[in-house]
Amino acid sequence: MKLLKLVPDNTNIDFMKWRKPAVGLSVLLMILSIVLVATRGLNFGVDFVGGQMIRVTFVDSQEAPVSELRDSVGALGYGSPTIQRFGQPNEVSIRMRLPKEAEGETGAAAAMTKSIVSSIQAEYPKARVDGVDSVSGKVSDELFQKGTIALLAAMVAIAIYIWVRFEWQFGVGALAALFHDVTLTFGFFALTQLEFDLNIIAALLTIIGYSLNDTIVVYDRIRENLKKYRKMEIGQLLNLSVNETLSRTVMTSLTMVIVLVAMLLLGPDTIFGFTAAMTLGIVVGTYSSIYWGAPILVWLKVGPDSFVPLDAKPGAPGKDREGYTS
Repeated sequence: MKLLKLVPDNTNIDFMKWRKPAVGLSVLLMILSIVLVATRGLNFGVDFVGGQMIRVTFVDSQEAPVSELRDSVGALGYGSPTIQRFGQPNEVSIRMRLPKEAEGETGAAAAMTKSIVSSIQAEYPKARVDGVDSVSGKVSDELFQKGTIALLAAMVAIAIYIWVRFEWQFGVGALAALFHDVTLTFGFFALTQLEFDLNIIAALLTIIGYSLNDTIVVYDRIRENLKKYRKMEIGQLLNLSVNETLSRTVMTSLTMVIVLVAMLLLGPDTIFGFTAAMTLGIVVGTYSSIYWGAPILVWLKVGPDSFVPLDAKPGAPGKDREGYTS
């Protein structure tokens, strides 16, 4: 029985022909993302802004009355609650931010929690409060700062690694691709106003890792072909390299997207934001490896003779940093 091949062996797509329109579209989307974040902002969760999380189990019900809870808790005047099923269908987590006017008041969080719990137990006498978690404004600021530092440190470390492993042009290309992926993800959350919490930071770090892996696979093939085809024009060489790795890229991305879409449609609400971020990240990460990571090498003047040792005499073979004969 013949094996199914999503990408035929003789595939020869001219990706570089569309690099300018593709990069132009990406730049436009990145600008729109930055504008959205600056104007609409992100819908930070309790992790980053401080507040209370109350876990409640409705013992006498098979499912928690989420919509009714949202209305009754919202009517208390503390703002709109974030209510998600947590574990079993009759278990929920209620996340409430502290009102801005109450952020500096001692006991404001306890008073808000008491009011919410009293309201729930008055309407649902058999409801059981399983726990209350409080995040102060100071702790939430620290979480946000450390999450931001983690993202930046990961991107810089990746760029340095690729610089050392390959050449500085490849490091710049990888960093540009990562910046593209992270910026579009931020723009997506600013547009949809999905809750942005520590789960999303974890998703962004995962996206960075995936995008890096995909970019390195393409770069490794480009480096091999630079040594193999010394006289090939750089655009043609990039097309060849991307096409040679296309089968692996499609299979990896497609299998992950299938799982993530299933989680989006059938998974619990508590991980919806994480799954949405991962789904978008896989798509834009695959795109950026082809239309950011590769084309930027053209603009950085990379060619078959870019990494030939300077001390090599004309017509004489030389050794590059990886030990290949040029």
